[in-house]
Amino acid sequence: MDQGNTAFLLICAALVLLMTPGLAFFYGGLVKAKSVISMMMMSFGAMGLIGVLWVLYGYAIAFANDGVGNFVGIDGIIGIDLNELGLNGVFAEASDPGGAFPLIAFAAFQATFAIITVALISGAIADRAKFGAWMVFAGVWSTVVYFPVASWVFNFTLADGAVVDGGFIAYNWGVIDFAGGTAVHINAGAAALALAFVLGKRVGFAKGAYVPHNPPFVLLGAGLLWFGWFGFNAGSELAADGVAAIAFLNTIAAPAAAILGWLIIEKIRDGKPTSVGAASGAVAGLVAITPACAVLSPFWAIVLGLLAGIVCALAINLKFKLGFDDSLDVVGIHLVGGLLGTLYIGFLGEGVGLFFGNGASQLLVQAGSAAVVLVYSFVLSYIIAFIIQKTMGFRITNEDEIAGVDTVVHGEEGYVLADVK
Repeated sequence: MDQGNTAFLLICAALVLLMTPGLAFFYGGLVKAKSVISMMMMSFGAMGLIGVLWVLYGYAIAFANDGVGNFVGIDGIIGIDLNELGLNGVFAEASDPGGAFPLIAFAAFQATFAIITVALISGAIADRAKFGAWMVFAGVWSTVVYFPVASWVFNFTLADGAVVDGGFIAYNWGVIDFAGGTAVHINAGAAALALAFVLGKRVGFAKGAYVPHNPPFVLLGAGLLWFGWFGFNAGSELAADGVAAIAFLNTIAAPAAAILGWLIIEKIRDGKPTSVGAASGAVAGLVAITPACAVLSPFWAIVLGLLAGIVCALAINLKFKLGFDDSLDVVGIHLVGGLLGTLYIGFLGEGVGLFFGNGASQLLVQAGSAAVVLVYSFVLSYIIAFIIQKTMGFRITNEDEIAGVDTVVHGEEGYVLADVK
């Protein structure tokens, strides 16, 4: 057992888990003051629910392989390893001296991916969602969307550097998605778009109608996300080696450039660069570099980051033109940024990029994989949210939205400046 790689993986898992509280601050600062508790609770609710579901059966779905364990399903598409329910089989192998790290450390690392992916979606329905309905959606969505998609992308076996088995997107198609551009960001962004359609617009929805109530929270959240993202990207190498170092450096370079790109657009469009724009630019760059962090030179990572900052800064205004209320721009940042980073590999990825004379085959693979995940997530997310809305109700009433979702749903206020007796 390689203790260095084991320690590296466990530290990276802790870093990725920190991203979800970071997201809570990022999203919490962007909403109204009377919605901050609700917004942050959706992230913490995801930590609680998805953490439990992952142990019970999530890992057994996401990392099931035909011919290994007690597999039931269609190999490469959907299935479950009954021996891994409750992580029982994985726990039994924890003390196995073979391998670079105990498999249960990998299970812990991947649990944090599942948690943050679900939490990302919540930004699309800020200010108007019932917490109980959100928790039902999170549980069903993770089961029928995230766990299978994670299997398509992250569940693969390597031999001599080549993928020799696994989910159909990674194995049969050969997608390059180092840390989750498809499984995490496109997946969450497509779900966010579906929820925005089902829940409808906030009261008074219009450009400029909603101002972030706490920009320092937004900056703090972006900083915590960036810090945790080093575990997200470098940790996906599963070893403390040169590839992890490349991913680490590119996780500095791309978001740094994206900050500049976003601020340039703000200065040209609005006349003033903002702190919220800087934070949003950093996140857009982090999203875009996620799938490509290990297959780009630092120079091309900077170019990707600059493009992500510019493109995502422009994309967030699409909701006003197309008429959907994605409250905190999950679509404009995560869906658009995830698509940009995934496709960019096909153009400028080392050894595979079209612009380096390697043909268009990898670009087609990247585009096809992104399209499959986008459509699958959007359709199922819409169906799940629609059923919840028509049964238990997903959206609070307009009157409760105006009064404030924090006091109506949680009986709490984000800011109590003085005790009233």
